[in-house]
Amino acid sequence: MIESPLVRHFRQIVLWPLQLMPVRPGNPVQRHWEVLDQLAGTSPWHEVADEFCEDPAEFQERHYKEFVTFLPYTQRFLYGTSAGQESSQRLSDPSIHVYRRRDIQGVRVTFERGEQPWQFKVAHVDLNFFHDADLVLLAVELHADDLPLNVAQDTLFRFGRAYPAFWDARGEGGNCPHLVEWLAADDTVLAQSDYGSRSRYLEFVGRHRTPCNSAHWDWLLQPLTLEVPGQRGPLQYRQLEYYRMPFMSYLALDDPMQLSRADWIRLGLVTRPGGRDDLPYSASTLHDFESEYCDDRFWDRTGERVSGDTRFIVTGQTLSMVGNHRDAFFSGAENGLLSQFRHQYFLLFLIAHFHKAALLSMSDELAVAMNRLTVGDTESVKNFKRTIRQMMETFLRFTHRYWFHEVSNQEIARNIFDRLRRHLGNEALHAEVRNEVIDMNSYLDSDSARRQANTVLRLTVVTIVGLIGTIATGVLGMNVFSEADRSSFGKLALFLVVLVATGTIAIATIVKSKRLADFLDALSDERVPWKSKFTTLRAASRASPRLSRQR
Repeated sequence: MIESPLVRHFRQIVLWPLQLMPVRPGNPVQRHWEVLDQLAGTSPWHEVADEFCEDPAEFQERHYKEFVTFLPYTQRFLYGTSAGQESSQRLSDPSIHVYRRRDIQGVRVTFERGEQPWQFKVAHVDLNFFHDADLVLLAVELHADDLPLNVAQDTLFRFGRAYPAFWDARGEGGNCPHLVEWLAADDTVLAQSDYGSRSRYLEFVGRHRTPCNSAHWDWLLQPLTLEVPGQRGPLQYRQLEYYRMPFMSYLALDDPMQLSRADWIRLGLVTRPGGRDDLPYSASTLHDFESEYCDDRFWDRTGERVSGDTRFIVTGQTLSMVGNHRDAFFSGAENGLLSQFRHQYFLLFLIAHFHKAALLSMSDELAVAMNRLTVGDTESVKNFKRTIRQMMETFLRFTHRYWFHEVSNQEIARNIFDRLRRHLGNEALHAEVRNEVIDMNSYLDSDSARRQANTVLRLTVVTIVGLIGTIATGVLGMNVFSEADRSSFGKLALFLVVLVATGTIAIATIVKSKRLADFLDALSDERVPWKSKFTTLRAASRASPRLSRQR
């Protein structure tokens, strides 16, 4: 039996997009991170000072290399700017606000009941907020050394799951670890999972029609709480995507050539560990795995300066790097791919998933607005119009501020970002949301045009009816009755009588304006016989059947 290769250095960065609920309803721009600032004394989350804004003498080459990876407009999005028209209120204030909790220093994972637990160090636990977007992306980075390959595969397969999809015969959460424990610096357990609490999950979904998270994820996100009826919190969120969180992985081995094709497929498509030559799916469905998901520009190279082989695997939901542990190009913590994995490539992954999450959030808001629309209810229609106008503004701001087709001209970064966008389907999703916004805006425009046309129609009918009286009295010089010698009281009384009569005629004309318009239309049509024209006039003089029934 061949032993499982050792992963000399293993890293996984789990990224979990969540939709945030408004903290100030009706305000088109929410600043959710300010809630954490207000809770600074009680919240475990603290804003990360932008290291690009610290002492320039401490600015490192790694920071510079990260910065120049991106195109100028992406740089302004990620890091802000202190010059030009885009300069922000604070020096170099970026569009991303990062908050970090430092109490979690490790995580212990037990995959199966009774088996040995595996402990990982936690490098970062961050919340990434975006200006003018009702989103937060949780990022958890964990790492370990000298892991068997099957343990690394199991970690990738099981760790980033918000809740179980099912339970097996033993009552264990399907495809989830038996136990996950967040650890403090002294290995004190801060919180632990409850994937096996089947009744809790069933009762929650039955009551609220939404899944709940495992206890350790709930604890980690506090003071953010899941939006459910009756539950209050300073910040509330909704789950936005599949319960299996997207992630990045980095695996440094002594010799990546030891991995079989089945191993590569398990790493790329994230399946449970298996035999060296046992494919997780049928061979026919995997024939194009390498061309579809793998970037092999640094794989199987020749030459004196080549020190190892490196492969990138990009599936959209995952971005993995596998290479030689002894290769400085791959394992360099400052200038190698390990450093780039944690910084440049993390930002590529973050932007691609932010795009998808933002578009899904907008699509969800449009669907909610449609569900709340009650045709015929004036107040509902007004609220719908207001919401759609705001959504159109939000979509336009997102498109012009955040929607990038390219973020870098560096070949590797550009290729990986293109693969991420393609596998996530961001282009199609953007087009779908754009069409939804345009369709709803067209409905609003057509509804406004219809209302304006009805108003013009009524005014036209009133004008035509009033024109008859105006011309008739005008021919007589407005002296039909000589009332100039009446007393002031008599003039006032006569004025009121004429005012009431004129107003009554005007109101009656407006009420009958649609039927009178039909009569005018029939009157102007030379093909309609006079009998039919007068029939239309008689119909205009009658009350509508609905009004008669109401009376």
